[in-house]
Amino acid sequence: MKIIIFFISCLFTQNTPFFSGDMAFQFLLEQCEIGPRYPGSEGHLKTKKYFEDYLITKSHKLEIMDEKIKHPYKDFQLELTNYMARFYPERENRIMFMAHWDTREIADKDPIKENRNLPILGANDGASGIAILMVLADMLTKNSLYNIGVDLLFLDGEDMGQSGDINGFGLGTLEFTKNMPLPLPRYAICLDMVADKEPSFPMELFSLKQAPELVYIVWDIANDLGYHQFKREIGQAVYDDHRVLYLNSGIPSIDIIDFEYPNADTNYWHTLSDIPENCSKNTLEMVGNVVTTLIFMEDNQ
Repeated sequence: MKIIIFFISCLFTQNTPFFSGDMAFQFLLEQCEIGPRYPGSEGHLKTKKYFEDYLITKSHKLEIMDEKIKHPYKDFQLELTNYMARFYPERENRIMFMAHWDTREIADKDPIKENRNLPILGANDGASGIAILMVLADMLTKNSLYNIGVDLLFLDGEDMGQSGDINGFGLGTLEFTKNMPLPLPRYAICLDMVADKEPSFPMELFSLKQAPELVYIVWDIANDLGYHQFKREIGQAVYDDHRVLYLNSGIPSIDIIDFEYPNADTNYWHTLSDIPENCSKNTLEMVGNVVTTLIFMEDNQ
């Protein structure tokens, strides 16, 4: 992976657009208003139209990748759809950002036993990372890049697994790695659970193993921007889309994730409490500004 050297004095270049947390939060709300969005649901079909209507006008080239897979635990097939919004698709020098848009069919971590077979709304776990990608898509249609290309990958089928079975997670990413559009990115950054009201982003362990230089670059940018919620400490390993991508393609991949949602004492992850009221536009703006700064600094190299 190409090593990028950043200087603090360059962080606030005039051509780096500001990332709107208000716009991102609106996209988060719109996804949640559709309802649960797990594969096979009515909300899943409605969300596909929502993305296609938006992304067809917000990308230089839109790749729509439909896949049929067997349900990992039930005896029927499902249709998954990955979307890749490409900007300057002809450029070899490119980077990728990705997030999953599907939501979990069961609230298996809910403290109320009767809720555990109900689907979650996925405001933070799903909609938050996608909301940032949607703002980036809008931004990249309005602000030119001169040296790099950018891919925004909207992944399906990430959250179908059962506790203790990693093979049920990242199914859309696995399908994506079987037929990836060229040119490939130099690296990928996954955005997952990035709207916590009590943000804390340690360095996820798999990320440090897969692309340590990239982790330090991103966390340096965040800290230089004044976002000390990006902590220079090692977090737990999270088997996420970035891990599946790396293992099956070799593309250096990292995860920006706040897995303690909202904190170490209370859990909204995989529960019915994963709702917009427990999310923050300020955190979306924080993460959005970090990745926006990275994009435009890459383009200035």
